[in-house]
Amino acid sequence: MSRFLNSRYSSLKPYVPGEQPKNISEFIKLNTNESPFEPSPMAIKAINDEATRLNLYPTPTGEPLMSALSKRYGVPTSRIFTSNGSDETLAFAFLAFCGKDKGVCFPDISYGFYKVYAQLCCVDAMEIPLDKDFKVVPEDYFNSGRTVVIANPNAPTSLALTLDEVESIVKNNPNDVVIIDEAYVDFGAQSAVSLIDKYDNLLVIQTFSKSRNMAGERLGFAFGGEGIISDLNAIRYSFNPYNVDRLALVAGAASIEDEVYFKQCTEEIIRVREYTAECLKKMGFEVLPSKTNFLFAKHNAVGGEAIYLALKAKGILIRHFAGERTAPYVRITIGSMAQMEKMLYELEAILNEYK
Repeated sequence: MSRFLNSRYSSLKPYVPGEQPKNISEFIKLNTNESPFEPSPMAIKAINDEATRLNLYPTPTGEPLMSALSKRYGVPTSRIFTSNGSDETLAFAFLAFCGKDKGVCFPDISYGFYKVYAQLCCVDAMEIPLDKDFKVVPEDYFNSGRTVVIANPNAPTSLALTLDEVESIVKNNPNDVVIIDEAYVDFGAQSAVSLIDKYDNLLVIQTFSKSRNMAGERLGFAFGGEGIISDLNAIRYSFNPYNVDRLALVAGAASIEDEVYFKQCTEEIIRVREYTAECLKKMGFEVLPSKTNFLFAKHNAVGGEAIYLALKAKGILIRHFAGERTAPYVRITIGSMAQMEKMLYELEAILNEYK
């Protein structure tokens, strides 16, 4: 870092994303929880049709995406927020609902950006340990006196809270905002969107990166009470009112409208996930029950880092986290059936070398 950097960031540890190799065509990428499927054909057509209008700014109101989300989820546009990826919504929420007098809490094993945003926004952060089975314990967050941030389902563990458990956290923090990050909710978990009419302290964040097959488009959205959404818009208009580009707005709207394709893709990922989990178990892996588009698994005879490195040497990228409790595990994104078959074949050969 230079001598000009603001001293408040001297200890900042930036988020480290999954590997994005330059020679990407030489790898099977199962490390960043992307979808193996192309975006909806309707979304691709919408992008092509809109491309000639890139000389114009996008609408700061988020149309036509806002209307499509409102129709799909039955939520008025005054309670919807759109952003340049769900990470931007998270960043705005940290700015809006945390500060000198309001700390934040989140699980000690979860999405790594929470800790980074707390540092970036100079917010006191409390990391609450998951239990011995990697589960979030709702009671640990009751009456926290802090903004609460929980990924549900959680990453990298793949486990999900029930809707009743989520509601218990929201209900028992009446004077603090509870942020539920639902990046993976469409792969089998229960969404908390239905609770926003009941609780004015709830913000539910989702993304187009996973189940909508549009990680490269950088598009996120959120639901909450009108007050919370108004607060986020105040931050947005103070940062960049044109935060979502024209192509993303039309592609997102078209993707939302193509419900048939959305269901086909998510159902196939779930099917391949369950198949892969069973195959891993037969190889001696312990696999956590997943409600996401990835699996979190460990092998009692071979360490997580060794598996990660061996697969990488064979042209297959998965994710390994070096933390004390996560080190034995690997996180494997669910790709196409052909990709998973290739990964399983190579993995079996690796494990045979340890026998």
